[in-house]
Amino acid sequence: MGPTGRQSPSSLPVPAGGPCLLLLFCLRLGASCPQNCQCPDHAGAVAVHCSARGLQEVPKDIPADTVLLKLNANKIARIPNGAFQHLHQLRELDLSQNAIETIGPAAFSGLAGGLRLLDLSHNRLRRIPKDALGKLSAKIRLAHNPLHCECALQEALWELKLDPDSVDEIACHTSVQEEYVGKPLIQALDSGVSFCSVHHKTTDVAMLVTMFGWFAMVITYVVYYVRQNQEDARRHLEYLKSLPSTPVSKDPTSPAP
Repeated sequence: MGPTGRQSPSSLPVPAGGPCLLLLFCLRLGASCPQNCQCPDHAGAVAVHCSARGLQEVPKDIPADTVLLKLNANKIARIPNGAFQHLHQLRELDLSQNAIETIGPAAFSGLAGGLRLLDLSHNRLRRIPKDALGKLSAKIRLAHNPLHCECALQEALWELKLDPDSVDEIACHTSVQEEYVGKPLIQALDSGVSFCSVHHKTTDVAMLVTMFGWFAMVITYVVYYVRQNQEDARRHLEYLKSLPSTPVSKDPTSPAP
C-alpha cells in the first residue's frame, strides 16, 4: 500500500488466466494478417490486400472474418479445392492478373451464399470450370482469358452470372469455328451463333458413319453366310452323285408276266 492509500501496480491483483489471455490476444494480433500482406480497415470490415506480392499459391492464414480479399497481380497458377472454405464472410475476391490455368471443382466451396464478386480476368483459363463456378451467385469477371469457344463453354456461360461491365471483353482466343477467333464471344452468341450446333453436327456425322459401318458389316456377314451355305449344298450334292447306284430288288410275291 502506498503512502496515498493506493495500491502500487505491482500489488494489483491479476485475474486468473490473465497473462494467458493477454498472450493469446497478442498472438491473435500477430496472426491476423498474412505475411507480406496489408490488412487496412475497410468500412469497419476486415480487408486483406495481398496484391503484387509474388505469391505462387493462395495464403493459408487468411483471417476467417475477411470480407474483401485481393490476390491480384501475383503468380498463382492453380486454385485447389477448399482454398477459401473457411472464409464464410467473404464478399469480394480478386484473383485477376495471375497465371491461373486450373481451378478445382470445389475451389470455392463455402462461398456460394455470400460471395458477391469474383474477378478471374487476365488469367490463363482456356475452359470454364462449370463445377466450380456454377454454384456461385456472385458476379464473375472472365475477360482477357485465352478461352476456347466451343459447346462446353457456351453451356457453362448459360449457368453463370457474368459481370455486365466486363462481359463484352470476353473473346474467343481459339474456336471450333475459326471465323470467330479474336471476336467477342457475347457478340457472336447474340447474333444467333451456336457452337453446340457444330458439336451436334459432328456427332450426327459420326453416328451415321458408325451406323453405316455396322450395316456394311451385317451385309458382308449375310453374303458370306449365303455363299457358305451354297458351297456346302454343292459339295453335298456332288457327294450324293458320287455314291454307287443300288439295283432295285424284285418282289417275289409279284405275279409273273
